[in-house]
Amino acid sequence: MHKGRLEAFSDGVIAIIITIMVLEMKVPHGDTAEALLAVWPVLLSYVLSFLYVGAYWNNHHHLLQAANTVDGRTLWANLHLLFWLSLLPFTTGWLGENHFSTLPTLVYGANLLACAMAYYLLQVVLAAHHGQGGAIRLALGRDWKGKLSLLGYVFGMVLAAAWQPMAGFVVFVGVAMVWAIPDSRMAAVASNRSESGPSASSTQLPPSC
Repeated sequence: MHKGRLEAFSDGVIAIIITIMVLEMKVPHGDTAEALLAVWPVLLSYVLSFLYVGAYWNNHHHLLQAANTVDGRTLWANLHLLFWLSLLPFTTGWLGENHFSTLPTLVYGANLLACAMAYYLLQVVLAAHHGQGGAIRLALGRDWKGKLSLLGYVFGMVLAAAWQPMAGFVVFVGVAMVWAIPDSRMAAVASNRSESGPSASSTQLPPSC
């Protein structure tokens, strides 16, 4: 089936997620610097979550551009990803309102881990749909970037629980910065398809990572 409806629906849900997050932010009570500083945890958690949602939207776009069609399994895998992303406004708000205390940081990290696992599953399902020799599978390779990101979330949660919640938050920031750069593997596939047409082969791909 055509992928256009999936892309449009995903874009709409992601836009709503960002809107909900910003609407959850409360205006400081007062016009002083102290009043503004009092809400810095809320603002910082929002900035990080905005970066994550933006990174998912960007990489999701490149992944779908590299695909020719989607099937029923892809639709469900995509809904699975959107479900976990839709929880980010809640976990982000709880994290900021409680100034990065241990349990909210752990729940936030678990939410990020679930999003990453859902995105990884979406890649696997799309690669399987396009066949063993498909461009998506070849571009993914061993997907060290995705696998190491999963370990990063787990490491951040361990740090938050065993040592200092803010240390775990810093790890989450580091993983976000890695994914803020669009996935060059999928971008190369999409570029190759646009130049050669939808039936382009999977040649001239960058080395997989």
